[in-house]
Amino acid sequence: MWDSESESVAGRDYGDGILTSSKHSLKTDGFELRDQSWYVATDIPSDLLVRIGDVNFHLHKYPLLSRSGKMNRIIYESRDPDLNKIALDDLPGGPEAFELAAKFCYGLAVDLTAANISGLRCAAEYLEMTEDLEEGNLIFKTEAFLSYVVLSSWRDSILVLKSCEKLSPWAENLQIVRRCSESIAWKACANPKGIRWAYTGKPPKVSSPKWNDMKDSSPSRSQPVPPDWWFEDVSILRIDHFVRVVTAIKVKGMRFELIGAAIMHYAAKWLPGLIKDGGGAADEGSNSTISNSNSSGSSSWKGGLHMIVAGAKDEIPAVQAKDQRMIIESLISIIPPQKDSVSCSFLLHLLRMANMLKVAPALVTELEKRVGMQFEQATLADLLIPNFNKNETMYDVDLVQRLLEHFLVQEQTESSSPCRQSFSDKHMYEGSQRGANPNAKMRVARLVDSYLTEVSRDRNLSLTKFQVLAEALPESARTCDDGLYRAIDSYLKAHPTLSEHERKRLCRVMDCQKLSIDACMHAAQNERLPLRIVVQVLFSEQVKISNALANSSLKEAGESQFQPMVPNRKTLLEGTPQSFQEGWATAKKDINTLKFELETVKAKYLELQNEMESMQRQFDKMTIKKQTSAWTSGWKKLSKFTKMTPLDNQDIGSQLPATAEQTRKTPRRWRNSIS
Repeated sequence: MWDSESESVAGRDYGDGILTSSKHSLKTDGFELRDQSWYVATDIPSDLLVRIGDVNFHLHKYPLLSRSGKMNRIIYESRDPDLNKIALDDLPGGPEAFELAAKFCYGLAVDLTAANISGLRCAAEYLEMTEDLEEGNLIFKTEAFLSYVVLSSWRDSILVLKSCEKLSPWAENLQIVRRCSESIAWKACANPKGIRWAYTGKPPKVSSPKWNDMKDSSPSRSQPVPPDWWFEDVSILRIDHFVRVVTAIKVKGMRFELIGAAIMHYAAKWLPGLIKDGGGAADEGSNSTISNSNSSGSSSWKGGLHMIVAGAKDEIPAVQAKDQRMIIESLISIIPPQKDSVSCSFLLHLLRMANMLKVAPALVTELEKRVGMQFEQATLADLLIPNFNKNETMYDVDLVQRLLEHFLVQEQTESSSPCRQSFSDKHMYEGSQRGANPNAKMRVARLVDSYLTEVSRDRNLSLTKFQVLAEALPESARTCDDGLYRAIDSYLKAHPTLSEHERKRLCRVMDCQKLSIDACMHAAQNERLPLRIVVQVLFSEQVKISNALANSSLKEAGESQFQPMVPNRKTLLEGTPQSFQEGWATAKKDINTLKFELETVKAKYLELQNEMESMQRQFDKMTIKKQTSAWTSGWKKLSKFTKMTPLDNQDIGSQLPATAEQTRKTPRRWRNSIS
């Protein structure tokens, strides 16, 4: 990856990385490779065959036994002095590392580099080449080279950590991974102004860069060192080593937005399916995060060196899916808890892949909460996450519902008790306090309305899901319901078989008074809406037009007090635009038709009532007996007077006193007859 560095280590003489050992060595001109076998160029015949994998080493016992405790033990435990074959298939570093160790045993010069030092150090530990056998043995010298040369160099630390990927668990047990991670973290957190070592930097943006730009970046140039200078070098590491480096960087106190930008850069390189289109570059997304931690982060990233080749669009091979799942789970676990450490667009793309690859539910829930923290920064394209259950809706509406709920819970928590959060909540959402922000709710309301308009075209979307998502936000979040009306109209178009009750239920989520004049005019002529909603819209439109004209007349007259009344109907019609007049004429005709139908129903009701009363009177006459006593006649007359209407009382007002007097006398005669 890099050329050899010109970093010098003063006071440390390692012969430019060349190890030699003159003790117990045989005179030889070196090693010779014939087919798959190594031979020592000497006149003494070989007496030991060491087999490592498919490679054979024809060596001598004495140089190996004098420096390797493991070789001593193998031959001693075998109880066979004539043993001449040994297999070391589990030796870390493979044939390459054993070749260097064998050359060291023969006293040949061994060139130590960042590419071979980790394998040679692990092989020396495996062969037990300790100081007990010989002073200055291979373990001591490789350990010294690691400590004094490798760990003091930025590039060597990266390369050694990269070479440790094939040396597990030896590299972990020997603390090579930990020491390299610490060294990288210290240098990454250093002040960019004090950097004196070379680094790779970002790849050139243009397709045909100049010759000078193709060289590695260097701090000796005139331009200052950018704060993200270490992103490209660290991104070549395997995910577990990258996590170790980022964890060490967090401990050192680096800014969380820089850590988030490094994570996005790494994801763009190792997850080729994270961003579908190739527009944009990873460095643009990271720059926006570094320059402004509160940016929306809607930029995309361009993949670089891919560990996994993208497979078919429909299905991902099992091996690739397993590796990508591990990368996603690791990245979710190291994202800084502060808000805006990564962009909302990146989180939603990560969430899309997490659902597709069946990531652990606990991590998916945590990722959803992170999206809810900055949900107002999302875009419609990011929210259109496919539903991977083929029997349900095209887009995952339930996921958006959960994201919206997390956003509302976060808003409610911050507005009600911003200082009373538990310790775990503070740790989880540290730096996310922003107080109640009505503008955030308004942006989310517009986003939800746009999302509803898009998903309403799906015939599998149930009315309940649409209604629940539309009513999730409080009424104060929407100052205008035009977006919601557009979504309702789109849903009615895609679902023409809805009953009248279902259409009324759907339109109930909309407030007609929050519609603009243009939306009112469209709704007044919309045949898909229920008639009751159309009447409400027409009334709201009339009020809006009247108030708008009144306000305009007040502005022209320079009056300071608001008067919503218009002088007369003629003035209203003259000041109304022609399009409004045509719409109002149609609406007025519908209203007059409804009034006429109502008056007709009232007239029929009165007519039926009169007929019923007439029939009742005729029935009463038929039931009266021909012969009645004086008491019965007087009592019926009294009952008749009490049942008369006020109008009948006025017609026979002159006869009322006489009848009352007769009524008073009748009981007296009844009492006399009894006595």
